[in-house]
Amino acid sequence: MNIGVIGANECNQDIYNIAERVGSLIAEKSAVLVCGGRRGVMEAAAKGAKKFKGKTIGILPGLNRNEANNFIDYPIATGIGQARNLIVVLNSDAIIAVGGEYGTLSEIALALKHGISVVALSSWALEKICDEKDMNNFFPVNTAEEAVHKAFNLAQQKKSLKKILE
Repeated sequence: MNIGVIGANECNQDIYNIAERVGSLIAEKSAVLVCGGRRGVMEAAAKGAKKFKGKTIGILPGLNRNEANNFIDYPIATGIGQARNLIVVLNSDAIIAVGGEYGTLSEIALALKHGISVVALSSWALEKICDEKDMNNFFPVNTAEEAVHKAFNLAQQKKSLKKILE
């Protein structure tokens, strides 16, 4: 299972700590962490995953794999800038948004457009602007534990439904 973690390239220490905890919990469940591979939330989540020998994939905006943070196992250079957000989203069974700025918002929108569930932790509050269909795939939570638990449940439901439909 691939769980995406999205968030800003620069964040405060509280958000960094939350993202690191999210990454640790993902690795404890033996899932692969997919992120943008750079600093901030991405680095924190990957760092947390590595504490539990988790696997990490970083989808980088630039041309150089060396741009990845030190906790990325598989850096993927795309050379497509922010358009790489779609690659992060499409390679995740569920997304956890931690904090975030406009890039994170774009990833949330892309996930919802493609029917990929988003769990929001200290992130964008979309309840007032999303329609009911989107809110069926957008889940605000309060803790890292809730976020990972919810993301795993949603990803498993998606995989089960996909098998039924095949």
